[in-house]
Amino acid sequence: MSSPSNRSIPELISDAFGQLANLVGNEFELARAEMSDKASQVGRAAALIGAGVAICIAALVLILLAIAAALVENGIAPSVAYLITGAGAAMIAAVLIWIGIGRLSGGALSPAVTLDQLQRDKVAAKEMVR
Repeated sequence: MSSPSNRSIPELISDAFGQLANLVGNEFELARAEMSDKASQVGRAAALIGAGVAICIAALVLILLAIAAALVENGIAPSVAYLITGAGAAMIAAVLIWIGIGRLSGGALSPAVTLDQLQRDKVAAKEMVR
């Protein structure tokens, strides 16, 4: 290849398009990697939601047992214990579900790195054209 000062306009244009093609390829690779990371994040959030749902089912069973025991006994001791246990499990389930839903928010899943890089590449491409 000739030195930079002796290159013709077609060579410069060809080189610019080659660099632009490499840039676009790199941007697609970055977007693919970032989307893979976001998909993993969705999977982990779904696991937390699933754990919350499983604990919520157990909590519902315990609460129903407490209500049934309360009606049968019409007393306090065993049913209150079941009710306290069920309420505690329900609170844990609610916290797990809340955390999982928070991780699924739109802002957390947007490909921020790719969007920032595309913005920088846009500026760099405009400067190359000048």
